Amino acid sequence: MVETVLFWVLAVLSIATALAVITNRNPMYSVLLLVVNFFCIGGLYLTLNAEFIAVIQIIVYAGAIMVLFLFVVMLLNLGSEKSLEPAFDAKKGLAFLLGLAFLAEMLVAMKDFSAIGSAKETFEYGKVEKIGLQLMTQYVYPFEMISVILLVALIGALMIAKKYN
Repeated sequence: MVETVLFWVLAVLSIATALAVITNRNPMYSVLLLVVNFFCIGGLYLTLNAEFIAVIQIIVYAGAIMVLFLFVVMLLNLGSEKSLEPAFDAKKGLAFLLGLAFLAEMLVAMKDFSAIGSAKETFEYGKVEKIGLQLMTQYVYPFEMISVILLVALIGALMIAKKYN
């Protein structure tokens, strides 16, 4: 019961912050609302018992990616947008109608979705143990190749940075 209420609260808050991000005219407020949205999505992953994915969502997106967005907004010194175009445009109307059609299609596709209770027992892909076991057994060679590629990229970035200092 508590998990269901928490799921719906996080889902509604996530949708509300996503809508606020795209409708807000101030870029700083949009970036901060996007951070709240990322935390809500991380909470939704927690309600699905996917702890690892939730932590990665918060660390990578709410942490690293949003810091980059904030730096870009601050460096560009964007103010609030002054709209000079008309309030209604044919492209905006078409986009709104397509969005409503997409929403209707999703509601029709999910009308028979009643497996929320049974999915909790069978969902184990978000567990740290399962991901670690897969990475260190079945995907050990691709995992090591990616680590070598990242190490080479780090060394290359250091050499380029040292060259220009």
